[in-house]
Amino acid sequence: MSVAEKKDLNYYLEQPYNVIIKPIRDESGDYYAARVLEFDGCIATGDSFQDTHEAIYEVLEGFIEDMMENGEEIPEPIGDEQFSGNLRVRMPKSLHRELSQAAKLEGVSLNQYLINKLSK
Repeated sequence: MSVAEKKDLNYYLEQPYNVIIKPIRDESGDYYAARVLEFDGCIATGDSFQDTHEAIYEVLEGFIEDMMENGEEIPEPIGDEQFSGNLRVRMPKSLHRELSQAAKLEGVSLNQYLINKLSK
């Protein structure tokens, strides 16, 4: 039996999954919406932050139980260790030229110029 097979529901529920809870104001009124980034469709709503927090973990538990019953692979939490900080981007030569020229005008490297533009 592999390590993955030995993992139970409690193991997954104790993992630091990325839960996002946001206040919403729309035609339905004011409420909170939550989602778990690692699980597509794992969403919940509630009238208060606390209600929504509790609801999303109930939904998450159901998601994990269903996945376990169906023999599906359960995702591990997305963390910083999964990102190297390196990104390769392919672009047209003309765009590369424009960006390089803009960086030169600013007196910075192309890398620094792109980081500045992407972080805005």
